[in-house]
Amino acid sequence: MKKLFYLSLLLFSVFSFGQRINGKVFSLDKTPLPGANIFLDGTTISTTSDGDGNFVIEYDPGAKNILVISFMGFENQYITDLDLKKDLVIYMDVAKNTLNEIVVNSKKDIFTRQQRLKIFREYFIGETRNSDKVTIENEDDIHFKYDKQNFVLTAYSDKPIVIINPFLGYKISYGLKKFEVTFNKLSIYSRDVVKNCYSGLSHFEEIDNSDLILKRREEAFRGSQINFFRNLANGTWGRDQFLLSKNNSGVFAGDCFKISKQDHLTKVEVINQKNDTNDKRFVASYDILFRNREESNVVFDVNTFYIYKYGNNSNIEDIIFTGKIAEEKIGDMLPLNYGIKLEVQ
Repeated sequence: MKKLFYLSLLLFSVFSFGQRINGKVFSLDKTPLPGANIFLDGTTISTTSDGDGNFVIEYDPGAKNILVISFMGFENQYITDLDLKKDLVIYMDVAKNTLNEIVVNSKKDIFTRQQRLKIFREYFIGETRNSDKVTIENEDDIHFKYDKQNFVLTAYSDKPIVIINPFLGYKISYGLKKFEVTFNKLSIYSRDVVKNCYSGLSHFEEIDNSDLILKRREEAFRGSQINFFRNLANGTWGRDQFLLSKNNSGVFAGDCFKISKQDHLTKVEVINQKNDTNDKRFVASYDILFRNREESNVVFDVNTFYIYKYGNNSNIEDIIFTGKIAEEKIGDMLPLNYGIKLEVQ
């Protein structure tokens, strides 16, 4: 009976209502572009244009995802504010090579490409059990630059990075916008890293959905950043979920956040911490415990932010995680629409 109950939890999905968007993709000279890729950032939701450039895609207005339109040899188009009352007409411009100039001089390079790739994998793919089997199909498209004065390693790619994650059953196309690792001295080793960040646009394609893969996905979701924000929006706390603490003492979430449900989103007001040092570097900071064993910390450098339907939010750069949640990178990433079934009205 317990096994049946566990499987039912894995198969449970939240239903969300969306709409269909109709559109057409042209080049600047108004020639239809068949085979253009259209997807919602961070999700598995995608389609391609037909022989006349027409497409239809499902869209949830409460999810606040960027609509991405891409076609080989053309600049990507990004749409954030969609008018659902009328069809989309997209004009694509021929792509220009925007990759920052990388000067290759082996005599001046103090770190090898293999060393740079190793630190890139560590801070982009991650080093967890899920990420161990992850491969990058087009590593040659990734270029690096090391700023010797400021000790910063930067990565660039003009093409989407193609990532295969057999552990979670996804192929991910990741358009890298920013990748930086800052060291405390002239170094390429993780022990000397003081700061790291990456950002970009991603599209997930399911390549395996066996029962084993579904269980792994559920385990990856539980305790993840998206799980935290969905629970925060819904006020879901408990010993088998997330617990907040400060200075080793449990705190009541109602004393930390003011939650207001609005149309398609949740407004979160972070209650300013009262502390004796009058530290104004951030609004609030809390330790997080998940299932009484996974420890993290979260720092809110923003007074008010919004959580959207999928668990993404308006101010992610102002909310900083360390600990277990921060260890989970691309290798542990699930699509934003994980566990959410979109029903079109």
